[in-house]
Amino acid sequence: MRKKTALVAALAAATALTLSACSDGGSGSGSKNSVAEVSAPKDKKPGTVLDQPFEKPDLVLTDTKGKPFDLRERTKGKPTLLFFGYTSCPDVCPMTMSNLAIAEEKLPAADREKLQVVFVTTDPERDTPAAIGKWLPSAGDSSFIGLSGDFKTIQAAARSVGIGIDAPKKEKDGSVTSMHGAQVMAFSPKTDRGYVVYGEDTTPEAYAKDLPKLVRGEAP
Repeated sequence: MRKKTALVAALAAATALTLSACSDGGSGSGSKNSVAEVSAPKDKKPGTVLDQPFEKPDLVLTDTKGKPFDLRERTKGKPTLLFFGYTSCPDVCPMTMSNLAIAEEKLPAADREKLQVVFVTTDPERDTPAAIGKWLPSAGDSSFIGLSGDFKTIQAAARSVGIGIDAPKKEKDGSVTSMHGAQVMAFSPKTDRGYVVYGEDTTPEAYAKDLPKLVRGEAP
């Protein structure tokens, strides 16, 4: 794990670490990077420790049970992994959820209970709380938290931690493309700040190696 002192400035300039174009069908299906991934270390270690951690988004959305979920309040003092994506994504989103679920299984039971994995949809028009509730256990784990709500509110929250998302766009072939940052942001249980960011290529093994330290609020 390395520190990158210019990362926060780069995030502000680029709006997002990476934007992935995800299409849920048609000839446009696939994923590509549209913005340089400034967080990818040359030594290929899984993530980057931020010199200036991000504040946890002040975000209140609706969970899969239809109840209000205050992100700051409900995850206060808990190790939290935050990811923005959508259920119709054919690649990055289910892969990320699956990788996190595999890694989480390797934790001791006590640490698994502490860890909060939060999935926030970037396509709330289609991703209702019920839809996320049906998708999330199969894509990741039943303990994961799924949230939906107003798109502009979600977009602002993502931007507050340097992750860019655009409104879903319907293509001529009928597919829907969503541009969204593909990073997982880790928040410390000690400070409630986002201090480590992981790219979309992070493997289950890499997450599993770092999770014990993230649960304790340490730098991997």
